[in-house]
Amino acid sequence: MKTRYMRILSVLAGLLILSLSGCAQVGSERWCNNMKEKAKADWTANEAADFAKHCLLK
Repeated sequence: MKTRYMRILSVLAGLLILSLSGCAQVGSERWCNNMKEKAKADWTANEAADFAKHCLLK
């Protein structure tokens, strides 16, 4: 029973790590491209500032 519990926890931890690794880092080329595709009305003030700083003013 204990090994089954540990196996389930290991699988869940792996899924968590995989889901977090899919996030693009602010300022990366991937992040800039994602922001260009996102509707400007959906941007937060912080996202707009980061976009200007990292994607426009390189």
